[in-house]
Amino acid sequence: MQWMDERALVAATKPALVVLETPELNAETPAHLLDDDITPAALLFARNAGTMPLVTPAEAPDWTLTIDGFVRTPRQWTVAALRREFEPATQVAVLECAGNGRAYFPDFAGVVLWHHGAVGCVRWTGVRLADLLGACGLRPEAVYTAHHSPDVYVDTGTPAISRGIPVAKALAPETLIAFELNGEPLPPLHGGPLRIVVPGYPGAASQKWLTRIELRDREHDGERMLDGHYRMPHMPLRYGDTFDPAAFEIITDMPVRSLITFPQDGFVGPRGVPLMARGHGWSGHVPLAKVEVSFDGARSWREAALGPLPQRFAWRRFEAVLADPPAGAVEIVARATDIEGRSQPLDSVSWNPRGYLNNLCHRVRGTIG
Repeated sequence: MQWMDERALVAATKPALVVLETPELNAETPAHLLDDDITPAALLFARNAGTMPLVTPAEAPDWTLTIDGFVRTPRQWTVAALRREFEPATQVAVLECAGNGRAYFPDFAGVVLWHHGAVGCVRWTGVRLADLLGACGLRPEAVYTAHHSPDVYVDTGTPAISRGIPVAKALAPETLIAFELNGEPLPPLHGGPLRIVVPGYPGAASQKWLTRIELRDREHDGERMLDGHYRMPHMPLRYGDTFDPAAFEIITDMPVRSLITFPQDGFVGPRGVPLMARGHGWSGHVPLAKVEVSFDGARSWREAALGPLPQRFAWRRFEAVLADPPAGAVEIVARATDIEGRSQPLDSVSWNPRGYLNNLCHRVRGTIG
């Protein structure tokens, strides 16, 4: 297997992204560049667990997916055969790393220190995993999937990631085997030729460069399924608390969140002109209820107007206007709430060993006058 020069590819196709100082490729998007309702591929964050396989466009149609394990009939399909044999499906959905916001937790040097930009909302096209599993025939023992791909750790050469999901989510209509992003062939940086897309789950579940799905009779124990990876404690922790690793469970839902995309942090606005704030709000499986905006550093709030929801797992635009902003320093804060009443925290009130799901409110500071 040949490997791609990921950083050169990011420089060529995603020059506006910020590349983090990690052995593997991690590149995030500055918040103000995420203003589009559908994130362009050039502005979608990139997260690799290991090396990136080199696949040319000519080779992509022959990329093969195998489904085996606890199925009645193991099957294989090329990308071309998937396109030919199954009904296509399109899902507009947010893709977000579970560690988005980790940089705002204390003492996380040495891991991927995302700020707010490890997220995007794109249009995925592929085939429903449920249709493929139906063609194979699930055996009663099948309870979990195991995903396999050729990427390996930079230092050891062993598999870099092998995630899985419960069969119920694998059969859900939103779970896709995707071969297009925003109507174009899935770019290599985003898992092309094939990746699984699991809306509502953390981005790691949407494994890239997919070659095999194994049906298992137990929770998958592949790379990055154990040792605290993508797991949250049953009870809230604070930094320094003792904890029992057995009291953690796999993340199966992303929390409510919002992002201010306008104005940009550090803005300067003229006096006497209304000040608009806009951005996006989203959640995992529990729908977004509202987004509130503060123009005075979270001392007072007003409910923002929400735009349409294109599909269940997409984000929604919000807008709020301060008609007569006072001269001087301004701090804009956005706070999203889901339909179960859970809101983003103003500060990092809880903690966990890997810094997952830190959905604290986004703040933008500027000056009027």
